[in-house]
Amino acid sequence: MTKNENHLIGYIGTYTKNGSEGIYSFILDMENAKIIDVKAAAKLGNPTYVTVSENNRFLYSVMKDGDKGGVASYAINGNTHELQFLNSIVTDGASPCHVSVDRMNHNLFSANYHKGTVESYMINPEDGSLLYASSVIEHQGSGPDFRQEKAHTHYAEVTPDEKFVAVVELGSDQLITYAIGEDAVLTEVNRLAVRPGSGPRHLTFHPNGKYAYIMTEFSSEVIVANYHAKDGSFEEKQSISTLPETFKENNQGSAIHISSNGHFVYAGNRGHNSIAVFSVNPENGELSFVERVSTEGDWPRDFVLDPTEKFLIASNQNSGNIVLYSRDEQTGKLTLLQSDIMIPDPVCIKFLNL
Repeated sequence: MTKNENHLIGYIGTYTKNGSEGIYSFILDMENAKIIDVKAAAKLGNPTYVTVSENNRFLYSVMKDGDKGGVASYAINGNTHELQFLNSIVTDGASPCHVSVDRMNHNLFSANYHKGTVESYMINPEDGSLLYASSVIEHQGSGPDFRQEKAHTHYAEVTPDEKFVAVVELGSDQLITYAIGEDAVLTEVNRLAVRPGSGPRHLTFHPNGKYAYIMTEFSSEVIVANYHAKDGSFEEKQSISTLPETFKENNQGSAIHISSNGHFVYAGNRGHNSIAVFSVNPENGELSFVERVSTEGDWPRDFVLDPTEKFLIASNQNSGNIVLYSRDEQTGKLTLLQSDIMIPDPVCIKFLNL
């Protein structure tokens, strides 16, 4: 593959239950504003969430292997962008639903919805492979919704200063903060309880490190919180719905992402099948509604801004299609470009970094 400055490389994680082979790669052709060259990149069971190291050398994925689940590591070929399997760490039971790494690629963190656990791993500095699990913390608790019968950990990501891991606990309606110690050992330092039954799912931090935006699955809203870096605590300050008032059918909030300048927040709606766009008040971080756009398919599980942020790509899990939008960097609004890229059960999309 020849390098082309107008080509951006991305990877897609999927469920492997309806013909998917695992992780797929694609090219975003920015000159022609279209997605091309979609192909299988790695055969792996249920690699529903993937992440790329900041130096673009490694890709990490959640995985399922028979009745076991865990995480896998791949080296990314710098010329062809092909994936070379390094190793995996699996244990009995369901696979995780989320995986992330820190900026220096020292530690990996995963969240397991079915087990209600957050796990931390050390990464081999020599070759990017996974060494071992440093912490496996099982959460307790429940919520008023019938889907909150026990803990369901959904997300784990380092805070902007990387001293803590923010863990979103859907089953007990909490945001739990852990300090990252030596050898990636986690120690709980703070908890924020959000509205019972809201089902917090994912979060994203404002680039200034002062605010966090929490997406809820059951109540379909974005919770805006102050983040206090000194002790890793959060303080709720606003809640805003991602749905129109007239929509009363089933909806489950999905992913949430923010533009790198901190001006716009994007939130996914599964059921309403849309992406809600919000503008950010630079004075206090609070949100105002801008628009909603259809995802041209069913059950938008995730989406991503490309590295230039001129485009946004969404994945519709149930209809098996990827959707490309152009993005107005001044207004935050999205314009549909392409909706016919078919991939079985797509979930997570990640780009190589520029």
